[in-house]
Amino acid sequence: MIAIPSEAEILIVGAGPTGLTLSAELRRRGFGAVTVDKIAAGANTSRAAVVHARTLEVLEPLGVVAQMLEEGVKVPIFRVRDRDRTIITIDFREIPSKYAFTLMCPQDRTEAILLARLQVLGGEVLRPAEVAALEVTEKGARADIEVNGSTQQVAARWLIGCDGMHSRVREAAGIAFKGAAYEQSFVLADVQMDWPFSRAEVSLFFSPAGFVLVAPLPKNRYRIVAAVDKAPTEPSLPYVQAAHVHSPAGGQGMNTGIQDAVALAAVLADVLRGDDDARLDEWAEDRHKIAEDTVTMTDRLMRLATLHSPLGRELRNVAIRFAGHVPLLGRALARKIAELDRR
Repeated sequence: MIAIPSEAEILIVGAGPTGLTLSAELRRRGFGAVTVDKIAAGANTSRAAVVHARTLEVLEPLGVVAQMLEEGVKVPIFRVRDRDRTIITIDFREIPSKYAFTLMCPQDRTEAILLARLQVLGGEVLRPAEVAALEVTEKGARADIEVNGSTQQVAARWLIGCDGMHSRVREAAGIAFKGAAYEQSFVLADVQMDWPFSRAEVSLFFSPAGFVLVAPLPKNRYRIVAAVDKAPTEPSLPYVQAAHVHSPAGGQGMNTGIQDAVALAAVLADVLRGDDDARLDEWAEDRHKIAEDTVTMTDRLMRLATLHSPLGRELRNVAIRFAGHVPLLGRALARKIAELDRR
């Protein structure tokens, strides 16, 4: 039976990439945390597979980058085509980072690497352990956690929610989830296939019928991302082969979460050593600005990618082609996608 302590300085709910990074980085800085997750070990999938340069930079001190590089695929080129015509090539080999590429590493492998590092540092994830109820006060939080059919209670000074869109922690804290849904559903498939283009590039195709994004993955696989009116829960092989309405994916969400976690660990460690709690408010303000900028950028890209008007599509292509012929703009776009503007 999983034993959950009745009291903890820090309780982290959720052990995806963000929660694992936070737990491991706190350990590296000398502070333990009780980390729980409702999903059983090994139950996750490849989901978020893009790791950007800035994320690799902030993960360096944790000691996980070498393993991520060994298991992932380095992709230095992002190329956008209108059918068979290239309209822009974004070359990450020119960005000011030693990680001058995007790294394609499936999320389950990223999580496994982070978990292994957490365990080396003396930490662990308690799972499956689901938060059933939360009470948040000015002095901390009290959580009822369901484990193997029984409920265990833990009181924590600091409660940190890394439990995703349907966060119990956010709801308990009274924090609203702002945003709106896109009209399209999205389908994602990792496949083995014959592909005529280099595995050193991510390919985004525009066409009047729709869009398709293809990115290389380890073990000679490829990631296909598509936007459809009604996506099946598990796309069949014929469905993937007939995909016709597609959308690009930027991989910004997981990267933002990991960077949030590294920044929070540094500030929280200082607070635990006696620094002013107000520094956490400063962290929140700074990271919210970054998150808002990320959402704004990805929303604009999504709307550009799903334009229905022929004139709108042509103007979009002209604008992108123009940016591709201005080296300064191309380099700025590469830095933006690599998230190096967050330094």
